[in-house]
Amino acid sequence: MGEVDAVRGHRRGVRWTSVTYGVHRSSGTPAADEHPPTWDEDDLTGWQLLMTDVGCFTGLTALEVHGVPLPPLPEGCPVFMALAKDDPRPMRRGVHTSRHLKPVEHEVVRGLRVAVMPEALASAARWVGLVDMVAIVDAALNLELVSIEELEVIARSRRPGGRRLEAALPWVDGRAESLWESLLRLVHVACDIEVEPQWQLVDADGVVVAQADLWVVGTTALHEYDGDEHEKPPRRVMDRRRDRRVDRQGFVRRGYTGGDVILRAVSILEDADRSLGRDHDPARIREWHRLLRDSLFTPAGRVAFLGRVPVAPPRRRTS
Repeated sequence: MGEVDAVRGHRRGVRWTSVTYGVHRSSGTPAADEHPPTWDEDDLTGWQLLMTDVGCFTGLTALEVHGVPLPPLPEGCPVFMALAKDDPRPMRRGVHTSRHLKPVEHEVVRGLRVAVMPEALASAARWVGLVDMVAIVDAALNLELVSIEELEVIARSRRPGGRRLEAALPWVDGRAESLWESLLRLVHVACDIEVEPQWQLVDADGVVVAQADLWVVGTTALHEYDGDEHEKPPRRVMDRRRDRRVDRQGFVRRGYTGGDVILRAVSILEDADRSLGRDHDPARIREWHRLLRDSLFTPAGRVAFLGRVPVAPPRRRTS
């Protein structure tokens, strides 16, 4: 994030952009970022002016500033702030504030005060679904931004969100290299299919042939998530060469898309059942569908999320 002037009060002219009522920032071009933000960090600089020195960003907002990938958030998702019990509450549209008897532990990241990772994750757990929380925690663990031990401590505390975080931890693995890999793993786990993430297939000489997103344990099946990058010509050529190497070892590699995971997960179950040699029972997919109901990866889940998160009412204007 580049240098940004943020001020309280009203400013006019093309040099200024409104952040919220009574807060403006300079209209400089944001610095390029390899992780496109849901919340513009320049805007967050303006929101920070509404906090006292002990306040900080928390929840999903803090997680994004830390660099944790997030599920698709709906338009209108508020900025999340943690304030002390007696701090004045910003009466602005588009912000959710939580009050705490003791100041939330925070650190400064690119000039922004953000809750430390365990606090931010516990705060986010109050509002997102189980599938979302598991995927977010998997990502944070994979990036080595937090440890399971830290999460277990805060999950046992009386922090809001602690119980929901505790419910997610048994589902967490941490080896997934993307949110969608986490979801693909969860499809299998929900359907009682044992899988091993980031499993290495080696040949007779001990040479690694492929590292697969998931190995269906006890079978010769490798299940992987194929994102949009797999459709690009250079990557497609590499993938087909890899497929042939996998085939020569007597294994089959199956690639799945986001649509398969969300809309056609029963086909993943059917493939796994065939590899396991067990009767295909489509009813097993019901648990996955149940878990998806509150997920931000679905339109209905995003609507439900907005309904759960209270936000400050709009400021009343006086004549």
